Amino acid sequence: METSTNISGTKKINIVSDTDFEVEDLTSQTKGTHLLVYLALGILFGIFLVKSEVISWFRIQEMFRLQSFHMYGVIGSAVITGAISVWLIKKYNIRSASGEKIVLVNKQFHKGNVYGGLLFGSGWALTGACPGPLFAQIGNGATVVIITLLSAIAGTWVYGKLRDRLPH
Repeated sequence: METSTNISGTKKINIVSDTDFEVEDLTSQTKGTHLLVYLALGILFGIFLVKSEVISWFRIQEMFRLQSFHMYGVIGSAVITGAISVWLIKKYNIRSASGEKIVLVNKQFHKGNVYGGLLFGSGWALTGACPGPLFAQIGNGATVVIITLLSAIAGTWVYGKLRDRLPH
C-alpha cells in the first residue's frame, strides 16, 4: 500500500492488487459533501429507472421473450452514451472530479466472461431484476425483490470466498 497527497491536500491511498482500485481518504467535510451528492444522484437515478419502466418485471420479461424493443433501446442508448463518454475522456484527457487522471485499462477476454454473462442473464430473466434497479424496485413497492437483493448479496459473498480458487 502506497500513500501520497495530491494538490488539494487530500491523502490518497493506492492499494496495489489485481483489482486496479485506488481509494481516496477524504476529509470528513469533503466526504459528507460527496455522500450527499451520491445520495441525490442515486435518488435521481432511481426516479429515471421508475419513469422509464426499466424496473418493470413485465418490461424485462418482454425483452427476454423478444416481444418488445423498449429495453433494448434503453440498453443501446446507455452503450452509445458510454462509448461517447469514453471517447471524450480519451480525446480530451478529462480528469475526475477530484482532479485525478482517469486511466482506462484494457482487460483481457476469457471464457469466464461468457459463463458469467450467461449466469447473470439467467438470473435477470428468472427474477425480473438486475442489480442496478433492485433498490428502485423495493422503493417502488415490490418488496418481494428483497429476496433477490439478499440472493445477490449472498452470491457476491460466495464469489469473494471462492475468488482465489477460480480461473481469472
